Amino acid sequence: MTYRMPPEWAPHERTWMAWPGPNPTFTTDEELAEARTAWAAVARAVRRFEPVTMVHGPGQGDSARELLGRDIELVERELDDAWMRDIGPTFVTDGRELAAVDWVFNGWGGQEWANWEHDAKIARHVADLAGVPVHSSTLVNEGGAIHVDGEGTVLLTDTVQLGTGRNPGWSRQQVEAEIHARLGTTKAIWLPYGLAGDYGRYGTQGHVDIVAAFARPGTVLVHSQRDPAHPDYVRCRRYVELLSAATDAEGRELEVIEVPAPTVLKDEDGDWVDYSYINHYLCNGGVVLCAFDDPHDEVAAGIFRELFPDRTVTLVDARTIFAGGGGIHCITQQQPSI
Repeated sequence: MTYRMPPEWAPHERTWMAWPGPNPTFTTDEELAEARTAWAAVARAVRRFEPVTMVHGPGQGDSARELLGRDIELVERELDDAWMRDIGPTFVTDGRELAAVDWVFNGWGGQEWANWEHDAKIARHVADLAGVPVHSSTLVNEGGAIHVDGEGTVLLTDTVQLGTGRNPGWSRQQVEAEIHARLGTTKAIWLPYGLAGDYGRYGTQGHVDIVAAFARPGTVLVHSQRDPAHPDYVRCRRYVELLSAATDAEGRELEVIEVPAPTVLKDEDGDWVDYSYINHYLCNGGVVLCAFDDPHDEVAAGIFRELFPDRTVTLVDARTIFAGGGGIHCITQQQPSI
């Protein structure tokens, strides 16, 4: 029986998240407190639309309960970090039952600051909690590094799946074969790199879920940096060029919708930001969208409202999450309904 990964807009059973605990990403008590406040805001926004289960580390349950309230389920497991999109499983279905793909996780390519002894086991823990079988993969990969349209097409990035820190010695053909076998896809569209800011200290080295995402079969959203001063200006023009020339697994030319980047270019430390509205999360009846206290927040919200007229768009400040290396999509993982 063939398993496939449903698109994110398909119905969900629930959303899985991981609670921030003391780790190298949040180096001070103040940073940890800010992260917990941000994660809780996302969890509560998602909970308006579907159940949420939060995995927390030993001794961290009280802090989670205090900020999350009573209607979010808590479970305790050993954790290193809090990016459930990447450490959790990728759920797939054969139409009758779910299964969970357990990719190899090695700290985003073995980055020197990262710990992953416990996070490498979280996919299996979540699968066990969900009561579904595990499909083990030998590919080093993360959930933020893939995006599917539900009809056979998957987005990938050269600097992630083909990066030497993840899969040295793997060819493009070998990566595609493993991805297709696990996700039920048949066509991969490769982008050459991620956003410039994603190659910093806490970056993922090019996750696609901050660059491009399917909104429906045949339609892809792409990050659009309009300011030539930002290094992503050239990158974004390349993304649009590549995606506009691509066809999906059904042979359709893609409709490419550019979503303008926030107007802010640098953070308080003077580093280029990779703030992106592409890193959103679709849940049952809702869109949880990154906000940056920026004039373009409402521009992006308008684009998403037009694309998803039957969903409620909720803006949640994501600046603290981005400071840690990701966005709203990075801290959530959907468990689809069968």
